Amino acid sequence: MTESQNVYLRLKAAFGDPSSRAATWRAKKTRARDRDGDGTSIPYGRGRDPHGLGDVMSTLSSELGWTSSLAKSDLLLAWTEIAGPETAEHSRPIGITDSVLTVQCDSTAWATQLRHMRVLIMTTIAQRYPDAGIESIRFEAPHAPSWKRGSRSIPGRGPRDTYG
Repeated sequence: MTESQNVYLRLKAAFGDPSSRAATWRAKKTRARDRDGDGTSIPYGRGRDPHGLGDVMSTLSSELGWTSSLAKSDLLLAWTEIAGPETAEHSRPIGITDSVLTVQCDSTAWATQLRHMRVLIMTTIAQRYPDAGIESIRFEAPHAPSWKRGSRSIPGRGPRDTYG
């Protein structure tokens, strides 16, 4: 299932059913007021203090299950800090699929060097981004050119079979 489908299902579960939305609204309204016998709200009572924007956003992201997605995107944006500036010049993260971070390298030599640094990079990721859930890293060398061109190509050896 893709990330967008997961977000849609979480939002649908949180906001989709009108009867559950009304019940949630009533519960929040009840929690927001202090009960003093007749059910009226007391100024400066419990639940009336304003919250900081950071607290509200972290609560919202954890309630909707976005902490993992946000940690993954933060990890991809902070690749220079994780790998180091020189290494980041020769590599870039492509994406995260099934808890595996895929990194594209400029050459096979850089891919080999990063494979040797795998433990250090995994330790840094685990310490800084534990919510990302990265279990492994895959380093890819540059891709060889493809002979396949267009949507109507046929299987087989292609133009190389006429080379001699």
